Amino acid sequence: MAEITLEKITKVYPDGTRAVSELDLEIEDGEFVVFVGPSGCGKTTALRMIAGLEEITEGTIRIGGEVVNDLPPKDRDVAMVFQNYALYPHMSAFDNMAFALKLRDVPRIERMRRVNDAASMLGLADVLRKRPRTLSGGQRQRVAMGRAIVREPQAFLMDEPLSNLDAKLRVQMRAEIARIQRDLSVTTIYVTHDQSEAMTLGDRVAVMRRGELLQLAPPQALYSEPVNLFVAEFIGSPAMNLVEATVDDGHARMGPHRLTIDGARPGLAAYKGKRVAIGIRPEDLEDAAVADETREDAILDAVVDIREDMGSEVFVHFGIDATPVSTEDVREAAEEAAIEPERRQYVARVSRESRAREGDPVRLAVRTDRLHFFDLESGARIA
Repeated sequence: MAEITLEKITKVYPDGTRAVSELDLEIEDGEFVVFVGPSGCGKTTALRMIAGLEEITEGTIRIGGEVVNDLPPKDRDVAMVFQNYALYPHMSAFDNMAFALKLRDVPRIERMRRVNDAASMLGLADVLRKRPRTLSGGQRQRVAMGRAIVREPQAFLMDEPLSNLDAKLRVQMRAEIARIQRDLSVTTIYVTHDQSEAMTLGDRVAVMRRGELLQLAPPQALYSEPVNLFVAEFIGSPAMNLVEATVDDGHARMGPHRLTIDGARPGLAAYKGKRVAIGIRPEDLEDAAVADETREDAILDAVVDIREDMGSEVFVHFGIDATPVSTEDVREAAEEAAIEPERRQYVARVSRESRAREGDPVRLAVRTDRLHFFDLESGARIA
C-alpha cells in the first residue's frame, strides 16, 4: 500500500512568502500524478515536502497510511529523481545505482541482481562500467532513474527530470518513464512546467497557481472542461483561442461575428445580454472550403497572417475584429509562452488540404457544440 495523502499542507517561509497553501490531495496506490504550473507556483515545494526535504508549516502528509511529517527523508521509503541527475562522477554507472543499497547493507548478490534487472529494463547493460562523464544526457538520466528503481521504494518523486535533455530525447524519455511506471506500478508524483509532458504522462494532472491547486483531473477532462480561464489558457498547445463576446438568445456576438450556440447551456441563462469569455480550441476550427459541412451561423471571416505547414496538418494564424481576453488569469498563463494577450493572434488547426495563404481572407467553420464559456470577472467556467 503506497497511497499518498496530503491534508491542507502549507509552506510559509520566514519572510512571509506562502509557497503552498492548504493543498489537499489523495494519490492512489500505483497512480501517476503530475504537478504542473508556471514557475513559482509551488509544485516543487510540495514535492520536496512530501520527500522530507522541506519542512511543513502546517498540514499532514501520509504515505502508505503512515503520518510522515516528522520522519527524515531516508525513512519515508520514497526515491527522488532530480533535474540535474546528481550522479557521483568518480563512480561507474553500476556503483551509482548500487550505492544506496550498499549503504543499507543489502547483500552483494542482491545488489547485483537489482542493478542488472534495472539496467536491462533501462537499456543500460552495456554502459554499467562507464563513468557519468562518458555517458550521454539520456544515459545519465537513465542511471538516475535506475538508482531510484533499485531501491524498490513505495513511491517515486520526480522533479523536472527531463528538462536538461533536448526535445527529441525528451519525447523518447517520456515514453520510457511511462513504460517503466506502468510495468512497476509504483505510485509516482512528477513535477513539470511543460503541459505537454503533463498531459502525456499523468493518470491525473494537478494544475497549480500561486501555491494553490486549481484543478485535478485526468488529462482529457482537464482539456475538455478547464475549470477557469487560467487552466484554459495554460493547458493546450497551441493555446485555446479566447475572445470576449456578448451572449443573447442562443447566439454569441464577437464584434461583427455571430455564432449560434449549440447544445444545452443552462448556465448561460444568467448571462443574457452580458459579456463573457468564449474559448475555441484550434482543432475546433476548420477551413470552410474543405470542411465536410458548413453553416452560415457557425463561420468566422478572418485574414490569414501566417501559415505553418506541419505536414499532417496546417496551423493558420489569423486575426479577427473582436476583443481578445486579457484578464489577469490569461496574462499569467500566457507568460509561460511569452505571449502578450493584447497582441496575440488566434490559431486554427486545419486540414492539410486547406489552400489558405498568408494575406488571404479565409472562412473558418466553428464547432459551436464545443465552445467554452467563462465569466470575465471571476474567470470561472460557466457550466
